[in-house]
Amino acid sequence: MNIIGPDTLVFGVDDVASCKQYLLDYGLLPAHANEAGGRFEALDGTGIEIAHRDAPSLPPALGTASMLRKTVYGVADAATLDAIAHELQRDREVRKLADGSIESADDMGFAIGFQVTKRRTLVLPAEPLNAPGAPAQRAPNVVGADEHVTLTPRTLSHVVYFVPDAVKAEAFYVDRLGFRCTDRFTGVGPFLRPAGTLEHHTLFMIETPPFMKGCEHFTFHMGGPSEVLQAGSRFVAKGYQSFWGPGRHRFGSNWFWYFNSPLGCHVEYDADMDLHDDAWTSRVAPMSADTSQLFLFQAREKWAPGGPPPAAKAETN
Repeated sequence: MNIIGPDTLVFGVDDVASCKQYLLDYGLLPAHANEAGGRFEALDGTGIEIAHRDAPSLPPALGTASMLRKTVYGVADAATLDAIAHELQRDREVRKLADGSIESADDMGFAIGFQVTKRRTLVLPAEPLNAPGAPAQRAPNVVGADEHVTLTPRTLSHVVYFVPDAVKAEAFYVDRLGFRCTDRFTGVGPFLRPAGTLEHHTLFMIETPPFMKGCEHFTFHMGGPSEVLQAGSRFVAKGYQSFWGPGRHRFGSNWFWYFNSPLGCHVEYDADMDLHDDAWTSRVAPMSADTSQLFLFQAREKWAPGGPPPAAKAETN
């Protein structure tokens, strides 16, 4: 199954206005938006759609506090779309929608959709880096720090589910849709990569009690670690609450910074994720602070040498 990754996450929210402002402040671009909700996109056209929780157009709620209503995956071509429909119709309803996409549900009850991907191809440089012993990536007199730079998320990276049965949930995506496990936290859940991408994961699942079922977080890729730190700092300055980070994960190696949100889940900035092909052997580790992050910084208010000492020294793990 040539599934590329999530094209769209759909939410039914309590406060449409707050969620709209949050997504705009996060850096997404309004593809279409009004008082009822709308669509907010990264540079490649992947994005988030929101509507009021009572909107009749939304798939049914999960029956928990989660506001996620649907995950729409982009696939490479119509043949893949047909193959997915044929596979899932063996034991569940598959609906064909007016836009040509298909909609069904996974074994945990999450609504899932599939469409021939509408994401745009990006041709953009990564963050340039100058390092001793390597050719310079920035020419002389080109500075690397720009306080006025525009920081727009590039693409929807991954979504994380709380699931009541991680073994059963994983089996559906692996056996039915061709995902592969790249790494695993024992007793917690797998990092899963679909066949159409080399990204370390587009889906991670965490086993939790049934009442918690839903979306733990989603994230968009930025252009590099400096963009994660700068975008996160701007987000904090706008009054949004940092939840975890900034830091760097061990599994996936991606830089991260998580924030609380009015969408009923955490929202992350990330950058520089590992790529894996089918030759990769998945790693297994227990979930702990040491295995989930290579290092972690604690955000503090700005400080300059010669000024009063900061409230507390930045912590690292």
